[in-house]
Amino acid sequence: MGNKINPLGFRLGFTQNHRSHWFAQQRDYSEDLREDDKIHKRIENYMRLIKSSSNYGGLARVEIGKKINLLYIQIYIGFPNLLTKRPSVRQEMKQLKNDIEYLVLNNRLSVHRKLFIFLEEIAKPYREPNILAEYIALQIKNRVPFRKTIQKAIELAKEADVKGIRIQIAGRLDGRERARTRSTKQGRVPLQTIRAKIDYGYYTAQTIYGVLGIKIWIFEDDE
Repeated sequence: MGNKINPLGFRLGFTQNHRSHWFAQQRDYSEDLREDDKIHKRIENYMRLIKSSSNYGGLARVEIGKKINLLYIQIYIGFPNLLTKRPSVRQEMKQLKNDIEYLVLNNRLSVHRKLFIFLEEIAKPYREPNILAEYIALQIKNRVPFRKTIQKAIELAKEADVKGIRIQIAGRLDGRERARTRSTKQGRVPLQTIRAKIDYGYYTAQTIYGVLGIKIWIFEDDE
C-alpha cells in the first residue's frame, strides 16, 4: 500500500493537516476545488517565472483559507531574502494578487471577497521535500551529474536534522537512450507507519533530453 497511495493523504488526521481550509455546500464543492487548483498553478507559475540562479525563493507549500467574504493565501518559502532582492518584486506581487482576484471574481460573480496574501519564511528550508526536489531539478538543468546532486541533497537534509530521506528520479538520466529509475535512501523512511511523520514532494525537471520526475520522502519524527 505504501507505494500506491499519496503519503500525505494517507496520514491526514494523524500527522498531516489539510492545506485548504474551507467549507462548501455540495453544489459548490467542485467550483471551490477548481478555484484552489487555479490558485496553486498561478502561484507555481509565478515562482517559476521569477526563478533564476540568483533569485530562488524555494516554494515549499501553499495554504488556502476561505470564508464568506475573505480569502487568505499563505505562501511558505525557504529563501525570502533572495526573492525580495528583486527590484520589481512589489510590482510582481501586485500583479500576482490582481491575477488571483481575477480568477476568484470569475468563479464567484455574486460574492466579493477580500484577498490577503502572506509570505511565510521556513526556518529550515531543506527539511521541505518540495524545496529539495526543486534544488535537484535546478542542478540537473545546469548539467550537474544526478548522482552528485542527490548526494548533495542528502547532505543538506541531514544538516537540517531529518531522520531519514528517500530520493527517486525517473527519466532519461544523463541523456541515456532509455528511461530508467534511480532511488537512494538514507536513514529510516517507514512509509507504512501512520504515526511516522512523513513529508512528501514531487517535482518535474524539463531537460533537453525530456522530462525527469523527482520524488522525495522525508522522515521527520515519530508522533
